[in-house]
Amino acid sequence: MPKIKTELANEWFERLPGSVGMGNVMYTTSRKWDDVSIIQGTQPTIGSTVGKDELAISFNGNIIVTDELVRELRDNFDGFVYNYDSDIVCYKLLLGFKQGKGLIGAVRGVMEGLDGAFSVIGILEDGTFFAFKDPHGIKPLCAGHSSDKQTLAFSSETVSLDMNSFDRDFELCPGELVVATKEGFIRKQIIEKPKQAFCAFEYAYFARPDSRFNSKYVYEIRENFGKNIVYENPDVVSECDMIMSVPETGDDPAMGVHEASKLRWERASRRHRYVTERAFISADNERFSTIDKKINILGAKVAGKNIILCEDSIVRGDTTKVIIDKLRRSGAKKVFVFSTYPKVIGPCFYGIDMSTYKELIGAVNGPEEIAKIIGADGVRYQSLDKLVEATEQTCDQLCLACVTGKYPTPLAQEKADVNKEKFLKGYEEAKRVCETKEA
Repeated sequence: MPKIKTELANEWFERLPGSVGMGNVMYTTSRKWDDVSIIQGTQPTIGSTVGKDELAISFNGNIIVTDELVRELRDNFDGFVYNYDSDIVCYKLLLGFKQGKGLIGAVRGVMEGLDGAFSVIGILEDGTFFAFKDPHGIKPLCAGHSSDKQTLAFSSETVSLDMNSFDRDFELCPGELVVATKEGFIRKQIIEKPKQAFCAFEYAYFARPDSRFNSKYVYEIRENFGKNIVYENPDVVSECDMIMSVPETGDDPAMGVHEASKLRWERASRRHRYVTERAFISADNERFSTIDKKINILGAKVAGKNIILCEDSIVRGDTTKVIIDKLRRSGAKKVFVFSTYPKVIGPCFYGIDMSTYKELIGAVNGPEEIAKIIGADGVRYQSLDKLVEATEQTCDQLCLACVTGKYPTPLAQEKADVNKEKFLKGYEEAKRVCETKEA
C-alpha cells in the first residue's frame, strides 16, 4: 500500500470510535419506495429483545414474506412492525437468540426459515462481527483483510476492498456463516450441500465493472459478452458502419463488440455526470425525462450511419427507446440493438427492481415486436449458453429466473406463477410481491 494512502487510512480509523462498524448504501427494494420510505429504510437495522440481545445488521437482497412469518415475529416481539425486509431478517435472528440457540442456531433459523436472497453482515452487542449468505448464494459477499492483517472486512463486492487497499480472502459460500476474530476468519458451513444460484444479472448490469467474481474482473466478462454477440450475428455486423454504447454499463460490452467486429467504436453517446437520478428506479412518469437529460447524442457523428447500439440488457425498454429516438433525430440511418443479456421474461423477487411482468417489455413480446416498440431496425440478444460460458459458471450455479422463468426458491416460484396468471388475464399485479395481507 502506498505510504500516503496508509497514512490517510490510519487517520480515518483513529477518528472512528470503537473497533467494529458497518454501513449500507443499498436502497430498499421491498415495500414502499418513495423518497421518504427509502430514507426510512436506510440500514443498518437495529433490534433487540427485552433488555438484552441487541443486534445490528446490514442486508442486501429481498425476502418473500408470508403472513405466517409476520405473525410469528409479532407473537414473539411485542410491537413488532414490518416495514422493510431488513426488519424480518433482524428479528428472525433475534428470535433464535431469544430461544437460546446462539449465533449458529439463529443463523440456521434464518437460512431455513426465510425464502429469498440475503447476504447479511451483523454485529452483536458484545462486538461479535459476522456475515452469512442465503443457501443459494444469490447475492455476492466477500471477505478480506488490511495489509497489516489487523483489520478484517466484509463487502458485497471486491471493489470496496480494493478502494481501501484491503486484500480479498474469499467469497462466502452459499449457506455459510463467517465470524471475524482477532485470530482471523472462522468459517462454518451451516447448510450442507447447498445449491448455488448466483444472480446472473450481476455480471451484466448490477456489479461494478472493477469488481471480481472468482478470478475475473466483471468488465472482462462483459467484454466477452460483446464478442459473443458479434460471433452470433455476423449479418448485422456486416451491415453496420460503427458501434455506440449506452453509457456506462454498455461500455464494456461495446469494447468486446469493437474488438471482435473491427468496427469503429464511436463515443457519440455521453452521460451527463451531474444528472444523478437513476432511470432504472425512477417512477414511470419520470423515467423518460431522466433518460433524456442524462444521455447526450453527438449528432454529427451519427448522421447517415448504420449503428450497432450496445446495451447491457433490455428490461423495460425505456432507456433504449429514448436513445434510439435521439439517434433518429440526429440522422442515423439504421439502428440495431445488441443486448448482452438474454431476453428478460420474468420479474426478479430477489432484490433487483423489476418485480412485475407488466413492466417487462420481453414478458410477451419477441425480438421483432420489441424492435418495433423501441424504434430499432433489429434487436439481437446474446444467447443464454454463451452468457453462461462467459461467466465460467454453469447453468446449475446461476440464478437465471428472469430469463428462464425457473426460480431457485419455492415461494418465489409460487409468486411468479400467480403473478403471471394475473398478468395474462389482465389483472393488476402487486407492485411489491413481498407485501402481506396483515402488514
